[in-house]
Amino acid sequence: MKFLIIASHPVSVLKFRGALIAAIQQFGFKIHVAAPEFDKYLEEYDKLTGLGYIVHDIPMQRTGTDPISDAKTLVTLYRLMRKIKPDYTMAYTIKPVIYGSLAAKMARVPHRFALITGLGYAFQGADEQDYQKSNLQKIMHKLYSVALASTHKVFFQNPDDEALFKSMGIIKPNTPTKVVNGSGVDTSEYSVQPFPAADHKPLPRFLLIARLLGDKGVREYAQAARLTKAKYPQAQFDLVGPIDTNPSAIGQSELDFWIDEALFNYWGKVNDVKPAILANSVYVLPSYREGTPRTVLEAMAMGRPIITTDAPGCRETVINKYNGYLVPVKAVDELVAAMEHFIIDPELIVQMGAASRQLVEEKFDVHAVNQTMLKEMDIL
Repeated sequence: MKFLIIASHPVSVLKFRGALIAAIQQFGFKIHVAAPEFDKYLEEYDKLTGLGYIVHDIPMQRTGTDPISDAKTLVTLYRLMRKIKPDYTMAYTIKPVIYGSLAAKMARVPHRFALITGLGYAFQGADEQDYQKSNLQKIMHKLYSVALASTHKVFFQNPDDEALFKSMGIIKPNTPTKVVNGSGVDTSEYSVQPFPAADHKPLPRFLLIARLLGDKGVREYAQAARLTKAKYPQAQFDLVGPIDTNPSAIGQSELDFWIDEALFNYWGKVNDVKPAILANSVYVLPSYREGTPRTVLEAMAMGRPIITTDAPGCRETVINKYNGYLVPVKAVDELVAAMEHFIIDPELIVQMGAASRQLVEEKFDVHAVNQTMLKEMDIL
């Protein structure tokens, strides 16, 4: 039996799907991985092949809608599937889902699955009452609809995304769906760590880890840092993440302005988030929408309280005033107020951090999430 997983970025395969793939392999499957640019990520290639997986480098433009490039992706995936004849395919992120699912249908793969890990730019503004689709969004929605109709089941990482796809008619009534608790996190790999402290009290240190995109709430984080530091100079802020090519990306000049202003300590891109989480007390993600944010789960597993938005995907990770605070999207004043709670009463950091760890163990354990997916794919 052969299982083909299709991704848009080599690093994401082991980082986000590694435990799932390992679980599938244990059932006797030969694992195939298709993703672009393995020539630029030789370490990832070596890791995957070292685990016994067969790696296929495919052409794929992660962003943009060049029809020639996308057609090449579709044809390459179809030819690959005709060659290796997988019994199962699973694709995640927008282009793998669209072109991987279509190719799998054309190649008559017996079991075809899609995983919606977040909606991104293609659905920006979709929750707003006066939502007007751009031409690009219209195209992407139609492609999604056609592709998902060719799958046997679609997995979502939060109920809001599932409801949106159904209300917009992107998911057809006869296509089965299942909501799972994100990608999960291996709680044995992320142990509870002590807070940075002085005089036996946790220090007010805040952290955001994200690609530097407007819809990740990075600008709101910068504004909140500015306001909070003006009132509480002892508060410190860290920012981790690379500049992106997405249409909503933060530019280098804007980032440089924040750094010159000393709003936060900028780590840049990191391969391991644990040192950044260890160096801080409270994790903040003011995102406009997520699938289920992996960085939040990692911070929870390390015993950090969370401030995030009452938005799809994000709200699943926080019980308000139990393991952190939920604030409205784009609400800088409420974001500042949530930070202020932890500055005024550092004991909340300890209490809510412990609650985060308990919640992640109960709801987001990666092995429990994977068990659900294996059952839904009739593998388990």
